[in-house]
Amino acid sequence: MAKEISTYVKLQAKGGQANPAPPIGPALGSKGVNIMEFCKQFNARTQDKLGKIVPVLITVYTDKSFDFVVKTAPASIQLLEAAGIKEGSKEPNRVKVGKVTWAQVEAIAKDKMPDLNCFTLDSAMKMVAGTARSMGVTIDGTAPWVKN
Repeated sequence: MAKEISTYVKLQAKGGQANPAPPIGPALGSKGVNIMEFCKQFNARTQDKLGKIVPVLITVYTDKSFDFVVKTAPASIQLLEAAGIKEGSKEPNRVKVGKVTWAQVEAIAKDKMPDLNCFTLDSAMKMVAGTARSMGVTIDGTAPWVKN
């Protein structure tokens, strides 16, 4: 018989570096989850993403046990790394802070495909391009789906 779900908790933590300090400790402690057990399992699963911010969806059951799913890094974080900048623009419509290529956008879209709500690579690339635009990052060249 399946366990009864109590709640879901969404967090973002650095891969391989989770500890009981805020924000993880208070978020899970209030739900009655064993924080150290979560940190051990999370760090073991995210050793390959050491230091990168990783979203995680934690399912808490009524018996205080839990399961979690590790997602891919946010598109904004990946765009910052690809452009080689520290943060996005404060005024993205006026001040541009970096540039990426369509090949980099495609690589980010392929990486994010399991977590995005789209079915084609073109639509995933459009989502990543929209994120770039809202951050003040320009994309060099013409989009692959535009016919000249």
